[in-house]
Amino acid sequence: MTLVCRSCGHPLTKTFVDLGTSPLSNAFPTALQREAGENHYPLHVRICDACLLVQLEMVETPDTIFGDYLYLSSYSKVWLEHASRFADNITDRLSLNASSRVIEIASNDGYLLKNFVAKNIPVLGIEPAANVAKIAEKVGVPTRVGFFGRGLATELQSEGLAADLMVANNVLAHVPDLNDFVAGFAMVLKPEGVLTVEFPHLMRLMQSTQFDTIYHEHFSYFSLATASAAFERNGLRVFDVEELPTHGGSLRLYICQASSTRGCSKRVSRILSEEREAGLHGLAAHLDFAHQVEGVKQGLLEFLARCRAQGKVVAGYGAPAKATTLFNFCGIGPEDIAYTVDQNPYKQGRFIPGTGIPIYSPEKLYETKPDYVLILPWNLAEEICSSMAELSRYGTRFFVAVPQIMTLNSTA
Repeated sequence: MTLVCRSCGHPLTKTFVDLGTSPLSNAFPTALQREAGENHYPLHVRICDACLLVQLEMVETPDTIFGDYLYLSSYSKVWLEHASRFADNITDRLSLNASSRVIEIASNDGYLLKNFVAKNIPVLGIEPAANVAKIAEKVGVPTRVGFFGRGLATELQSEGLAADLMVANNVLAHVPDLNDFVAGFAMVLKPEGVLTVEFPHLMRLMQSTQFDTIYHEHFSYFSLATASAAFERNGLRVFDVEELPTHGGSLRLYICQASSTRGCSKRVSRILSEEREAGLHGLAAHLDFAHQVEGVKQGLLEFLARCRAQGKVVAGYGAPAKATTLFNFCGIGPEDIAYTVDQNPYKQGRFIPGTGIPIYSPEKLYETKPDYVLILPWNLAEEICSSMAELSRYGTRFFVAVPQIMTLNSTA
């Protein structure tokens, strides 16, 4: 069967990077589930040589991936602060008030919309994971369970619900039917309404070899150019953009109806120029990415081999989706990383998919005082090192593996 681009429909024949096989990154198994066996799927990323969208084939249905989700946004202080700042700034920028409406797609546990609720601005969350939607409802965020697209947008229209502000943070990559999803925004957004979309910037992913952010739940990997093209195909246009430090380097797009009177910021043309200079407007730079990935893998495996030879104990901090990709691609198991810890109680007592590496609460680090701790959510490394400062006094050294082995509180 010929694979086709989910944005422009062109046949996919070029490989961006092949990361072998891996389980679903957030399918953290229990001991019994591990005994029954875990499903592994190809993690083969392709690039469209027509529109240059980097993308993965869908290997499982969205219901399977997102129906009972274990990721909760509210477990990161940094992310909560990010959401709070955004709510304050966009409220002022758009003069939102009690007569406005904010709709967030993939609203998770209400981490963002609760800020608007506190300002008495009407909100609605759209969240596919029923277990997560219940948490949002408990903090006062009205949430509808479902996958957004033309179908759900039609329902909202029939109920007279239109948005002054729509928000889609770190969800665009999770959408298998990209055009259906984007078209839904054009149906619900008011004529002069604004949609903001945040996603990891492909240019930063490539520059820092962030291959561990590639996993089955992320179907697409966007540059400003490829995202803009997808929105333009569906009657929307990007009129402003901001660069963010989140997730290793993200973009926040400001999008309006194609017919809107909003002018276009110079930042849009500047970032498009930077992407062009980085080679993102052609195939060559994309096709070189696989060589960078092999270098990161080799560096991590050599470091862990030295630790084993010296009798050093290495643990992990965090159980992000990144860990599934990193460990499965590198062939890392409990003989390399004894265990990892995570604040999310839903993950504790389970295992990193495909590895046999157990997940405990952070107290485990203080009980065992490992020689090294690999920070797996490297985008939160500063926050984690600060919270675990006491452990450093016992001689534990923290490090990250992406884009290269780098210790954070001493020299390895």
